[in-house]
Amino acid sequence: MSTKAHYGLIAFTGVLVLALLACGLPAAATPGSDATTVAMQVQLTMQAIQNATLAAQVVQAGQPTQGGQPLPTYTPFPTYTLPAPTEIIPSPTQNIADRIKSAKILVFEDVYMTYLEPWVKQTLDMMGLNYIYDGDAVGNFMGDLNSSTPWDLIIVAAEERDAVQGEFWDVIAPKVIQDKTALIVEMWYLSDTVNGRIRPLLTQCGIDFQSIRKDVDSIYFLDSTNPIFSTPNSGFSLIHYNTVWFDKGGDYIHLTSGSKATLLAGGHIDQKAISGLMASCFDGRVIFQTFSNHDYHRSDIQMLWQNYITNTLQKHFEAVP
Repeated sequence: MSTKAHYGLIAFTGVLVLALLACGLPAAATPGSDATTVAMQVQLTMQAIQNATLAAQVVQAGQPTQGGQPLPTYTPFPTYTLPAPTEIIPSPTQNIADRIKSAKILVFEDVYMTYLEPWVKQTLDMMGLNYIYDGDAVGNFMGDLNSSTPWDLIIVAAEERDAVQGEFWDVIAPKVIQDKTALIVEMWYLSDTVNGRIRPLLTQCGIDFQSIRKDVDSIYFLDSTNPIFSTPNSGFSLIHYNTVWFDKGGDYIHLTSGSKATLLAGGHIDQKAISGLMASCFDGRVIFQTFSNHDYHRSDIQMLWQNYITNTLQKHFEAVP
């Protein structure tokens, strides 16, 4: 039914009701009697008309009704959905950088009897790292090696030669091989100890003594893409030298059969497997340097050692959860 038809029906109903009521009224209604009754009937009739009008509007609008009356309409409260939690996944690089800052580092550096400056110690200080520094005290060094401390990095900077050998390697080797401890060795006296207790470590590393290097000379980088020469420092070299030790220039090393080690630097730029003076092994956790720090310029050596420390610790933490 159309809207006009609804309204017409309602109007007709209203007129008809009023006419019927008018016909039924007495000629002289007295106050408080039939007049009151009629007034109430008229009021109810008008309410019915209003209800009918509202119902027609509701039907026309398609709103549901019950008994001719529109059902209550509820406006729902707005719902609030909690935002999904944002998962913060730490960057592996950032995590390792934090672990490097708190690494447990043990250092042996025997330069005091030579009156040379402790460049390794100074490098660690520049990096802001914490460490236990035993200097040239071999007894303290052995005691710290045998302690319960789980060292992340052990540094042997044996500038004065031959102090660290024999039973020291009995303790160091298992830490490197089994515990994945990082190790940096400055050892230019390998010719004197190669057949001693260091051999198991050299064998596992994949390097061996080749020959004595008679004179201090330029050292060439053999793997320039290696992060040892670029992270965090780059732009340095070992081409220029400043001879302090005149009796020898170090020891040449070579890769053994089936070796996974890398010769990083050597005495000849075109020889990648022999005449090495710097090697990396144990997946980058271990560095062997077979020349003396102080035969080269301080700034170059300290940048190199900062790279040593950074990269060996990174490889250590990558290997150790």
